[in-house]
Amino acid sequence: MARIAVVGGGPAGLLFAKLAKQADPAHRIDVFEQNPSDATYGFGVVLADVALDILAAVDPGLKTAISAIAEFQDRITLVHKGVPIALKGNGFMGISRVRLLQAMQRNALDAGVSIQFERRVTDPAALGDYDLIVGADGVNSAIRDALNTHFQAVKEPRRNKWVWYATPKRLDSVGLIFQSTPHGTFIAHSYRFSPELGTFVIECSPETWASAGLDAASEEDSRAFCARVFEPFLEGAPLVGNRSGWFNPEFVTSRHWHHDNVVLIGDALKTVHPSIGSGTRVGMQDAIALAEALAACGGDIPLTLATFERNRRSGADEFQDAAMKSILWYETVDERMDLDPPAFAYNYMKRTGRVSDARLRRIDPEFAALAERHELLAAI
Repeated sequence: MARIAVVGGGPAGLLFAKLAKQADPAHRIDVFEQNPSDATYGFGVVLADVALDILAAVDPGLKTAISAIAEFQDRITLVHKGVPIALKGNGFMGISRVRLLQAMQRNALDAGVSIQFERRVTDPAALGDYDLIVGADGVNSAIRDALNTHFQAVKEPRRNKWVWYATPKRLDSVGLIFQSTPHGTFIAHSYRFSPELGTFVIECSPETWASAGLDAASEEDSRAFCARVFEPFLEGAPLVGNRSGWFNPEFVTSRHWHHDNVVLIGDALKTVHPSIGSGTRVGMQDAIALAEALAACGGDIPLTLATFERNRRSGADEFQDAAMKSILWYETVDERMDLDPPAFAYNYMKRTGRVSDARLRRIDPEFAALAERHELLAAI
């Protein structure tokens, strides 16, 4: 039996708490979440089908619960120079962030986990006598910051500016829309997360942002401007805001993953990036690996944390490397905007180095055939 505190009631923290309690019901597990149980900050979360497959192996009931309230989309539609190109090979589940958290809260509570809402923890020392403290409190982790002389994390704001909206336009696929303007290129990342709404996240370079006057615009003026930029795609549908200010996503890397009895998981430990998605998936994978290490090490906390890092670090580092390549591709997208649509889409698919021509032929034969007609793929 161990006394475990989880700081942060997001997907990573809640999944770890549930799995650890499931493995040993004698564990006392307390989750501390700074927000109310029904907080509605943000819009949707998207999970690739591989993430749900991973979840099905450890918590099939949760996978079923998420699938029942999610919106399924079977492709990405990339729009360049007004030409839509379908990219297949992965399925996606879009889900309202608040509904996802509510499902995961019920899942943890039903297993016997205690959740304390509106309880912000800024220092692990204030928690008292716990055998294990899990920092799952996101990109702005107070647990990481309190011990950063040990974790030696670096939080690097990226160049591009981002703003998060929703739209009632019916989105039938995950979308990537590249829109040229006199100010520069604006990029929209979109997906449906409920029958009524889809996420519509917009990205641009700081130079484009300033040229368009968005550095001095109000939230309302920014929203109206972005709706005009993407009007050909939105077809008159509005953009909906929710604390929708421009920001620079931050890229977090941590040199050390644990100190004494404190360990980081999810975005508190390391981030990927909105441009590659999968942040929720990576956090869940951390949670699964930590819960498995705890069960395997029989309550030996130092051994648990060493095992977790040994088993998880190589995969996490590989994913962060892919994320950085994706970030750099988007940050330099103006260099490729003159490509014709098939070549642009092919370049997008190859941006992280994780999709070979052979894999592309296997996962999306139709696009591979289009690429071959344009002499983009290597000969078999």
